[in-house]
Amino acid sequence: MPPGGWGFGPNYAKVQPPKNIKDVPRYLKELLSGFFSRFAYIIALVWKTGWWILFSMALIALLQGVTPVISSVISRNILNALQMSAFGQTKESFWGSEVFYLLVFFFVVQALIRVIGTVSSAINRIAGEKVVRQVKTQIMEKSREIDLASFDQPAFYEKLENANREAGNRPIQILSQLFFIISTVIQLVSYIIIMVSAPGLWWSVFLIAAVSIPSTIITFIYRRKNFDYVRRRSKDRRQMNYYSDLLVNKDLVKEVRLFDLSDTLIGRFQKVFAGYYKGLVKLIRNESVWHTVIALVTSVSHLALYLIIAVKVFVGDILLGDYALYTGAIISISGCISSLIANSATIYEGTLFIDNLIAFMNEKPTVVPRIAEPKRVSHGKPHTIEFSHVSFRYPGTDRDVLHDINLKLTPGETMVLVGLNGAGKTTLLKLLTRLYDPTDGEIYLDGVDLRDYDVKDLYSMFGIIFQDFGKYAVTAGENIHFGGIHKPYNPEEIAAAARESNASGYIEQLPLGYDTPLMRIFEPDGLELSIGQWQKLAISRAFYSQSDVLILDEPTASLDPIAEQEIFNQFDRLRTDKTTIFVSHRLSSATVASLIVVLENGRVAETGTHSELMDKRGKYYELFSTQAKRYIQDKEAVLAQAHNPTTAEHLI
Repeated sequence: MPPGGWGFGPNYAKVQPPKNIKDVPRYLKELLSGFFSRFAYIIALVWKTGWWILFSMALIALLQGVTPVISSVISRNILNALQMSAFGQTKESFWGSEVFYLLVFFFVVQALIRVIGTVSSAINRIAGEKVVRQVKTQIMEKSREIDLASFDQPAFYEKLENANREAGNRPIQILSQLFFIISTVIQLVSYIIIMVSAPGLWWSVFLIAAVSIPSTIITFIYRRKNFDYVRRRSKDRRQMNYYSDLLVNKDLVKEVRLFDLSDTLIGRFQKVFAGYYKGLVKLIRNESVWHTVIALVTSVSHLALYLIIAVKVFVGDILLGDYALYTGAIISISGCISSLIANSATIYEGTLFIDNLIAFMNEKPTVVPRIAEPKRVSHGKPHTIEFSHVSFRYPGTDRDVLHDINLKLTPGETMVLVGLNGAGKTTLLKLLTRLYDPTDGEIYLDGVDLRDYDVKDLYSMFGIIFQDFGKYAVTAGENIHFGGIHKPYNPEEIAAAARESNASGYIEQLPLGYDTPLMRIFEPDGLELSIGQWQKLAISRAFYSQSDVLILDEPTASLDPIAEQEIFNQFDRLRTDKTTIFVSHRLSSATVASLIVVLENGRVAETGTHSELMDKRGKYYELFSTQAKRYIQDKEAVLAQAHNPTTAEHLI
């Protein structure tokens, strides 16, 4: 029995099988409406890719529909002519006979069929690549519109995975199958006309159709079941992809090998696959049993028809060529019906999967200007930033990670966010840059709610480096230029930004300097940088942006103390005419800040300058003193080792 919910698209869960006979029209209407809406989407997608694709495929479908029928009729005439000649009913020369010209015509048609097939294959391959590019481009363009919050939800990843899966050849495959169905229908109608016109054989068409009905029903039922199964087990597929990717991820392969995790990960992959495979095998086995039974019934019916036609030849009612034509028509009609069933079911299933792509493309961003005419940011000056009763929780959760945040940063000030891991520092920066919107409260820039600004214009105001900064497989210079991608590529400005971050020292030593390709993803001679070198490159990118607001999330975490101090010296020079915000676990860097904000469990615990907070002897004092004590202990331990003769010998 078919499963419930044979619907399509966003209304998939709402479309239910008919409750009674009176409910059938409603069900069919919703079913067909959904199907044709999906199909219209595919047609529009391919038309946008190239109108010539549709025209070419339609023409080929027409030719592929008529040429096999013409070939069959010519074969019948050849055999009949040969039979008559064999019995001495014709005395003409072979080279000028009907048989000769029919053979020439037959092989011309055969050559045409081969050429059409070759051209069709070429068009499908070319069109397929163009459609893939079109769909992937649409997915990429859509992805940049989607809120960052969406990337924190498993449901979104499922939509993204499904969309990427449909970005393959499925749209062009569905369209190819549509035109193949058209050509099949042309053949089917032609062969039906042949059989209906055959003496005493008109009823055979109904017999062939009757034995095909069960196959149609079973095929559609199991295509739907297959779709439901794949959709239901999408978590299993994500897990299998995850475990397999861990074993080939270049950033994780070292740890996987050293901790000997390969067997564990392979075992987990196999366990998930076993469960997925078991259900899939059951579906395939059940469908195969049904189709085997139907195939046996079909074979018996064909045998009966062949015997009846053979008797007609035996008694002289028809010629041998007629026998070949009619038996071939029976095979062709049966094959056409089977092909129509299979391809219609594949199209049906394909449109269900295309629904995944449509669902993703229908995702609506929420981080958009809330007014019809968004305001523009005033660039080239410091800015006032204010958090007013800001709270935030991640989508799909019921726990606030930020609680009632109230802060104000005046033009030219430097604010440092400190606190333990998980205190909410990075989340606060994501709210400020409007990668998320607050759950409650408002954030103001120069007295205007962030939600009233043009989003792209707002983003251009920030020069930002997160802890998980980007490492791009392009040249060193291009990595820096990504910080101001809309500016012309200026080697002098790029080099200046590198000097400000102290990245110029190692970049200039690279084989091709700033033109050296980084990472070995695409270029075999690409260079791999250390994490500290990558971090300096990321800081260069922030400097190159020349943004009004400089935001740095642990900008020196992977640098040695000397390099760290050099970076902060550069910050001191930069922040004179900029609003600067940075997060740091090294509290020595916070001493230069005009405002230190201590976050604890998503709340503002303390605010003030370094001296003010030290005088309070509160949370900041505790954190600073602990770090300072540990630094002094480490320094004393190093000095003690240096003065210990035994240790010194080992050091030498």
